[in-house]
Amino acid sequence: MKKKISIGNKILSKEMPAYIVAEMSANHNMDFNRAKAIIKAAANAGADAIKIQTYTPDTITIKSDKPAFRTKGIWEGRTLYELYGKAYTPWEWQAELQKYAHECGLEFFSSPFDLTAVDFLEKLNVPAYKIASFEINDIPFIRKIAKTGKPIIMSTGIAYLEDIDLAVRTCMEEGNDQVILLKCISSYPAPYENMNLKVIPNMEQTFDCICGLSDHSMGNEIAVAAVALGAKVIEKHLTLNRDDGGEDAKFSMEPSEFSEMVRQIRNVEKALGHSTYELNKEQVESRIYSRSLFVVKDIKAGQIFTADNVKSIRPGIGMHTKYWDEILGKKARCNIEKGTPMDWKYVE
Repeated sequence: MKKKISIGNKILSKEMPAYIVAEMSANHNMDFNRAKAIIKAAANAGADAIKIQTYTPDTITIKSDKPAFRTKGIWEGRTLYELYGKAYTPWEWQAELQKYAHECGLEFFSSPFDLTAVDFLEKLNVPAYKIASFEINDIPFIRKIAKTGKPIIMSTGIAYLEDIDLAVRTCMEEGNDQVILLKCISSYPAPYENMNLKVIPNMEQTFDCICGLSDHSMGNEIAVAAVALGAKVIEKHLTLNRDDGGEDAKFSMEPSEFSEMVRQIRNVEKALGHSTYELNKEQVESRIYSRSLFVVKDIKAGQIFTADNVKSIRPGIGMHTKYWDEILGKKARCNIEKGTPMDWKYVE
């Protein structure tokens, strides 16, 4: 699969900084101006992209009160149709939101949830597609997205290994090798003990692709840890204020929290560097404070070097300490003053 993938003007690869996506989801609370404010907040917080969702209640489910259509968890007590009726992003907003995101310096793409949504987003010419965890087993849907030839970011929250394999193979069959896999826990919020972040490097190796994390946990430490493990895409929900409520508010970040997460990720990326044993300029200069052999008592010509008059001390401008055993017992060729860096020229 491709090791370098372009989304807009950003390149995703193992060598590049993590691509940070702010997920708006339902946090607009059906207010267009609030949706724009979230986009602006994402840009100010340092995100690379804003992601929305493209569906209607009728494109994602049916209107039914049967038990199978009733929600659980933080949305318990409603039908799926009722929940999605409050959570969806009106399609008539999306072109203008895209334009505003670009004005704010963000890339803009979406998670479609059916074939008609893909057709709609193609008209907007989005640069990539996100496949949500619960759609990873919709093979005709994945096949249609793959045929667009655009990058595909897949969450794997409810997927067994064979589900991921089938979804990836479906994309490959359509000639689309621009697949990015996201570790995900489809719990809201996601418990830390269930995250299993060590899957990220394993997934990268197994599928030979760029990997990342779609994170529904509270706080930023999980996202930061994922980057340390090699995640190259981080997706987190963003809202203006959790106290404002909304369908996804409870597990979303506020702007200041998102900004702090971005700051910590960028610092960790600097610290990770690359695999090298070379020393930088500061380290080379600091070697002067390492240990070396020094004469620590005045020595007369012909006197024996002993553990009492030659020692390993700081600074590191004398003879290497590995020669200490060789020097002990040998005679001094000349008088040597205390504080002199040891050198072979002093040894008879």
